[in-house]
Amino acid sequence: MVGTERIPILRMGEFLLVSIQVDMHDRLALQLQEDLTSMITATGARGVLIDISALDMVDSFIGRVLGNIAVLSRILDARTVIVGMQPAVAITLVELGISWQGVKTALNVERGMELLRTTLDQADPDDG
Repeated sequence: MVGTERIPILRMGEFLLVSIQVDMHDRLALQLQEDLTSMITATGARGVLIDISALDMVDSFIGRVLGNIAVLSRILDARTVIVGMQPAVAITLVELGISWQGVKTALNVERGMELLRTTLDQADPDDG
């Protein structure tokens, strides 16, 4: 059954919303990465909001995959905001030396959506 698990991706206009409500394991994280990049391409989404508020811990692999998702989204002309990070998760990411360069974060979904809208409004048309 592990191979059929997927995290739902919801479309909200020009944005995609992902709320991770299950314990992430490596295969599920890679499946999410593949599903998100496919969905960005298929829909032409301009922004991706990933809610990780239900995650109590993020290991180095999951942290790296989340960072990769943001980089891949950017290459596909979509911005990513990660919201709802628990303090313990933030501490773990710092201790693991994971830096999400270029990844924007916000405290909650509402602020994340606002950040996405602001980022797209201010986007430089020459900024790929």
